[in-house]
Amino acid sequence: MIHIVDYGVGNVQAFVNMYKRLGINAKRAVSAHDLLSAKKVILPGVGAFDHAMELLNASGMREPLDRLVLEQGAPVLGICVGMQMLADGSDEGSETGLGWVKGRVRSFASQAASAALPMPHMGWNDVIPVADSPSALFKGLESEARFYFLHSYYFEAAEAADAVALSDYGFEFACAVQRGHVAGVQFHPEKSHHWGAALLKNFAEL
Repeated sequence: MIHIVDYGVGNVQAFVNMYKRLGINAKRAVSAHDLLSAKKVILPGVGAFDHAMELLNASGMREPLDRLVLEQGAPVLGICVGMQMLADGSDEGSETGLGWVKGRVRSFASQAASAALPMPHMGWNDVIPVADSPSALFKGLESEARFYFLHSYYFEAAEAADAVALSDYGFEFACAVQRGHVAGVQFHPEKSHHWGAALLKNFAEL
């Protein structure tokens, strides 16, 4: 069973619907009690970093999630702002992130190579898995995979090896990170047709 954390942001139903089409059991988690039986967790997110962190911290699910991930080793997949929340913090705000993957979230506008480009980075873009950092998330997606993006900030991993897939918006940036059982993707698999379905299926099979 995959639990999708519903703390007030993110299109949770889209993930439930996609997993239903794939024949995979998935359900919302809206309380700490819901997470007691969780084996795998998806952390979605949209909007501003601080707002998302404040909602998660107020939901009563932050401590159970820390136990699941840090003590029990449950696989987790952060998506969009949910991926950014895995970091130590973000230049977008002042809240402390989850710190499950060391790094910081940076603004495209702060980088000379992307500052003149339209913000947010929106639409379809190629995603290239890093050859020497193979991730099971990208099984079958090693070439010609495209995903839908909508973001103005990107994850700058403290350890280069934690960047497991790259995309380009003025410069190459990590659009997916993974450290052990903790992973995150900046793009929206729930909006990315068969490529997104394949990635979500890969996560279910980890």
